[in-house]
Amino acid sequence: MANETLNGLKAGDKAPDFELPGDDGKTHKLSDHRGQPVILYFYPRDNTPGCTTEACEFRDNLNRVTGKGAVVYGVSKDSIKSHEKFRDKYDLNFPLLADEDVQVMTDYGVWGEKKLYGKVSMGCIRSTFLIDKDGNFAEVWTKVRVKGHVDKVLEALEAL
Repeated sequence: MANETLNGLKAGDKAPDFELPGDDGKTHKLSDHRGQPVILYFYPRDNTPGCTTEACEFRDNLNRVTGKGAVVYGVSKDSIKSHEKFRDKYDLNFPLLADEDVQVMTDYGVWGEKKLYGKVSMGCIRSTFLIDKDGNFAEVWTKVRVKGHVDKVLEALEAL
């Protein structure tokens, strides 16, 4: 079952379009993918344990994604240079997008207050969106726990 994001986006809603630079040197727009599903996952930071595990699970399952005609994008506020190092270190095989001004994260409702060791700060709330071929949210996962998450996303993709 889909959850709501911080700004109330939920399954069935139109996904906000975006245009972000990728570690592959290209600019990526959601609207360029009408007619195919998109897995858009937001993560806090390159080269951290949970983010690395999540990225590597998407890497290892990319054939299941592309086999359904879908694409996957990872988004964080890290720079393109940071994304390139992360990609190269872990042989990531899908684009990492840089949302350095956190505008897309804000549009998707995944930029907000986080509490870590009792300290409150603003940051990316790990979330994943499965967007259908018409540009609508098919599923929304917020406050994601990394272990087993990619399998849930792929099950939902296969059910589209």
